[in-house]
Order: sequence, then structure tokens, then C-alpha cells
Amino acid sequence: MSEKRIRGIAASPGIALGPVYRYEPSLIKVEEEGGQDEATELARLEAALAAARQEIRLLAEEAGRAVGPKEAAIFSAHELFLQDPELLQQVQERIRHQQGAASAWQAAFQHYIQQLQTVQNEYLQARVLDLEDVAQRVLRHLTGQAEESLQLSEPVVIVARELTPSAIVRCPRERVLAFCTAQGGPTSHVAILARALGVPAVVGLGDNLEVLRPGQVVIVDGEQGLVIAEPEAEALVHYQQQAQWLQHQARLAAETRQQPACTRDGRCYPVRANIQAPEEVAAARAFGAEGIGLLRTEFLFLDRQQAPSEEEQREIYRALIEAVHPAPVVFRTFDIGGDKPAPYLSLPREANPFLGVRGIRLGLKHRPLLRTQLRALLRAGAGQELRVLFPMVSSYEEVETLRRLVHEVEEELRQQGQALAERVELGIMIEVPAAALLADALAEVVDFFSLGTNDLTQYVLAADRTNEGTAPLADPFHPALLRLLQLAVEAAHRHQRRVEICGELASEPLALPLLLGLGIDELSMAPRAIPRCKQAIRRWTLQEAQQVAQQALRLRTAAEVRSYLHTCSPDETSSLER
Repeated sequence: MSEKRIRGIAASPGIALGPVYRYEPSLIKVEEEGGQDEATELARLEAALAAARQEIRLLAEEAGRAVGPKEAAIFSAHELFLQDPELLQQVQERIRHQQGAASAWQAAFQHYIQQLQTVQNEYLQARVLDLEDVAQRVLRHLTGQAEESLQLSEPVVIVARELTPSAIVRCPRERVLAFCTAQGGPTSHVAILARALGVPAVVGLGDNLEVLRPGQVVIVDGEQGLVIAEPEAEALVHYQQQAQWLQHQARLAAETRQQPACTRDGRCYPVRANIQAPEEVAAARAFGAEGIGLLRTEFLFLDRQQAPSEEEQREIYRALIEAVHPAPVVFRTFDIGGDKPAPYLSLPREANPFLGVRGIRLGLKHRPLLRTQLRALLRAGAGQELRVLFPMVSSYEEVETLRRLVHEVEEELRQQGQALAERVELGIMIEVPAAALLADALAEVVDFFSLGTNDLTQYVLAADRTNEGTAPLADPFHPALLRLLQLAVEAAHRHQRRVEICGELASEPLALPLLLGLGIDELSMAPRAIPRCKQAIRRWTLQEAQQVAQQALRLRTAAEVRSYLHTCSPDETSSLER
């Protein structure tokens, strides 16, 4: 057999060599059936729903231990599906018309999924796999079938059309070398969970997946989105060397994770953690975080029936400040709305939630909610320096309004005799193109910028990261995005303002010389990525990084930028095709 190379979407970095395991779980399909009496079938339904909810909670706990609270939140959404009143009403109505609980559930869920697939909302369409996972879970309990599990006798590369979050979490980690799927994009749950687990993954392989046969030896290059079937000797030797080098770097990074990240010529960069719950602080510290560069405060506002009180928020924020002191914490005000609704706000469903009322737009529309959060933050920071970050800013007027609101709240608290933060730094997310283009004006009225490259990438390139059709276009190495980052950084520095980056690009070793060369001052990322990031920074001098950035900014395509970065940092490359 000759070597075959197939390309997909790079979803999780790393290299794996091993045999293919085709994962093809059977789906439960129920023939339309008549039920017993209505009360019996409704009771069967409720028992199955209760059992499914319990399983999902256990899965969330298991996922929390394995990959962290952020990724485990996937299963909170699964539980919410089981509480959808419209869906449950449809099932109950079918049962009242003498349909059995299992066939009623299946029919109602299929109708629900078909409706989602017709909605012009890529985010909701991308969640269909989650819905099918939930539907199958309930059907198992209604039909008495046992859950299928992966029985692996050796380390393998798992190849599947698609993988549900529950299948990934339940995989025996020590026997999974890599994931390869026909479907999915860089922000699909396969990609998110694979990165959290540290497992290489290539997704979006499409029909090319059929080339991969059970037992066939393959190489998976998660950095390049490349799968090599029946590799020839040259490729095997190259990738074996690369895998050994990556293992060595991982060990070195782990050993030095608590040391500062300084370039070879002595420029040191704070590397902080992105977290979304106080429980993640210990893990962040263990991975070498020098503070919290982004605390997503949404955890306090979601999955509840009423907004958190000022005192509840203050206690949590204060405990977090004390836990991290003397390192800083950057508190991002709530970014709810859009794809993260809060039940107590009765927000209307939006056709395009990513371009809708979210972030600071929602905060200014529901000002009492934002005012309460600001009061809690200012009180929590008593005697300390407080850093507050506003998301989804797109205009100068918004920033001026926010500054006035903060000053009003400060004055109100002083008049009430409350202890306040000694110094308050106000920052904004640069995640909307308008904010990047207005950076010079905005830098005059804020203390720092935080570059949110995840959203900025999709807005600049008009490419939804959750849509498999456009996900490959949402490339953070695109020259248009790099030039916007340069514009924002230079504007901030003209006004002596600090710039941090908190998007996924910050944790990409290939991008680090580019980011340092552009003038980034601080980096913040998922805790697990910190050791590798620190180690990558130590390989460069600032002058070398500046030269890399200058050359990269002259290039025309994302592919050219990636190819160039591989050329000037050969240790980070994992592809023969250079």
C-alpha cells in the first residue's frame, strides 16, 4: 500500500502514531408503538428522565475532574435540554394519544432536531449532536438497553463519523492516542475536549475518513490537521523524532512551569490563567499561572432562576482576590445573552446571537444588573487594586457611559461609608473590529486592552467558528487579523497602556514569537497550556520575535504566515510538507 495523506481541520495539537480503531456506535431506533395506560407511560418517561439527569450529573463531575469546569459545562447544557418545556409537552401530548413513552420521546425529539436544522442559526445547528446524545440516553432507559462503552485492549487512534461529549469523556485516556472525525470544527466539542485532555485531534475529514481502515497504522498530526495512512519509512522516522522532541519539551515545560517566562535576552512576560470558576484557581497555580488574566463571571449569572445578589457576588469575588493575592485578578463583567441566556431576563431568541445583545450591550440595557455587579466588585476589592474588564465593546460612547457608571457607583458607595478598592483599572476587550479600529481613541480613556482573538477572528473574517463549512476560514493567522492586532497594540502603547491577549492564539506556541514581536505585554490562557507557553517564550529573544512579526505582517495569506512561522521556528513544526 502507498502512503496516503488526508487533510482536515487541526483541532488539538500533538503527534500520535498507532492503529486505527473505528468507533461506530449503534443507534437505538424504536418502532411506533402503542403504550399501556397514560399514567404508566408518563411514569416511565419521568423515571427515564430522572435516570438520564443523574447520569449527566455524574458525567459532568467526571468531566470536571478530567478536563476542568469550563469543558464540563457542556453537560449542563445537556441537562437543560431535558427540561425544555416545549419538548416535554410534545412527548406528553403524544402519550395522551396512546403512544408509548419510547416512541413518543423519539418522535418528539426528531421533530425538535428537524426544527433546529431549518433555523438559520449556525450555533444551534452545531448543537444537534448534543441533542442526539441526550435523546439516545433517555431512549436507553426507556428500552432497557445498556450503554455502549469503548473496550480498548491497546492504545489506538479513534476514528469516527462523529463523537459525542459523553463518549469522549468515558474513553480510557491511557489507551487513546488521538481522535479523527469526519465532522466538527476547531470549536466543536471534540476539539474542545481533546485540547483539554491533551489528546491530538484532526476533525472535519469528511468522506476522506473512509480511507482509514481498522487496524491500519496512521500518523495523526494535530498541529497541521494532517492524517497519514500507511506512512512510508521517511515519514515514520520524521514523526517519531518529532514525537520524542515534543515529549522532551513537555517534560521540560512541566519541570520549569513555576519559573518566569523570560526571553533569552531577559524580557519577562506575565503568563496568567483564564478561568470561569473559583474552583479552578488551585489548578491554575499548579500549572504555573502568575495570577488570573481573565475571570469569566458568567458562572454567577447562568443556570439559576434569579440574579445573584450583591452580597453573594462580593463574597465570591473577595475570596478569589485573597486566594490569588499578591498576583492580580482581571474580572470580566458578565458576558451573557446571545448563546448564553439567563432565564430571569426573559431574553428574546435571536437569529444570530453572536451579533446580538450580549456582553456590555446587555449590561447597559439591563443597567441594574450591571450596577449590582460593579458595586460587588468595588467592595470586594477593598484595600486592593481592582482590574475590571468590559466585553463586547464597539464604540467610544459605550466606554464613556461605562466610565461614568463606575464613577457613579464609587461615589454612591463612598457616601454609604463602604470600603472600596484603592485603585481601579478599567479595561476593554478588543474583540469587535470597530474597537480595534478605534483603538487610538479608546486607549485615551481606559487603562488596558485585552485582545479576544477568538471572537475577533470570526468577526473580522465573517466566518462562524462553530460552523463546519466556515470554520477553516476562521484562521487566527490571517494577515487581516494580524494587522488589526498590530493597530490595537501600537495605539495602546502610544498612550502607555498595557495590552494582554486572552484568546486561544495566546496558547499556540507557533504564534508566540509573532505575538511577542507585535508588542503584547501579558498573556492569559487555559491553565493546562501555561507550561508549554512559558517554555516557548524562553526560546526567543525579543529582537528575533520582532523580526518574525515584521516579516509575517508582509505576507498575504494565513497559509503563508503559518509556513513562514514553521520555517523560523522549526522545533515547533510537525509537518514534512514545508
